Amino acid sequence: MSIPRLYNTEAIVLRKLELGEADSILTLYTPHQGKIKAVAKGIRKAKSKIGGHAELLVHSQMLLARAKSLDTITQSQTIDSFIGLRNDLWATSSALYVAELVDRFTEESEESQPVFRLLLETLRRLCNARHKELALRYFEVHLFRLLGYQPELHQCVACHTSLRPSSCYFTPDGGGVLCSNCRHRNLVVCPLSLNALKVFRFIQAQPFAEVDRLKVGPSLAGELKQVMRRYIRYLLERELKCAGWLDRLERESPVSG
Repeated sequence: MSIPRLYNTEAIVLRKLELGEADSILTLYTPHQGKIKAVAKGIRKAKSKIGGHAELLVHSQMLLARAKSLDTITQSQTIDSFIGLRNDLWATSSALYVAELVDRFTEESEESQPVFRLLLETLRRLCNARHKELALRYFEVHLFRLLGYQPELHQCVACHTSLRPSSCYFTPDGGGVLCSNCRHRNLVVCPLSLNALKVFRFIQAQPFAEVDRLKVGPSLAGELKQVMRRYIRYLLERELKCAGWLDRLERESPVSG
């Protein structure tokens, strides 16, 4: 049976690269094909019919035409443009950070409806969550769970004993937490307070509605962020481009929660 040349899909635009004078190559995340790249011809022209419906961080319904190399977007209709992101520079920057994480950690054409749903829900949360920092931590933790990188938080990754209720250490290359007796087994470790460990466990186990009710002060929020940044840096062997910009923005305009 022949494969139809045209196909419909929901898509969230992760990245946009200019091509020639008026075209763009879009990196899309879709529910049934995972990450794909497609050409949007004439999208940068003032009279483009799909221009406003295929922008960065827009959730759209698209019609694409298959091609030997890159498929072509022939139609696009916005489902959600996430207006709340557009009016808040920190929220926009956070959404770009989330999009970059998905782009960096996923391979092309690997279907993952759970990743699509997590991405979509996170963009919505960044528009209206009480604690947007926790929305980012929730996204990171559950993205890693879905992709097989979930860190071990309940037993020491070296001696495999259950962790006692005390301060311990996070090791990125070990993929989890070390007890105080095993901290010297890994060269790269960072202290992990008992409160941070409890919050990470809570994020792993609870729905976001419950996580959003947590009261997390600036010091603890900073610790949670730095632990995840170190883990991401280890997994990718590089810094995320959006992370530096987001950090600078947070220093200039601190965000609560």
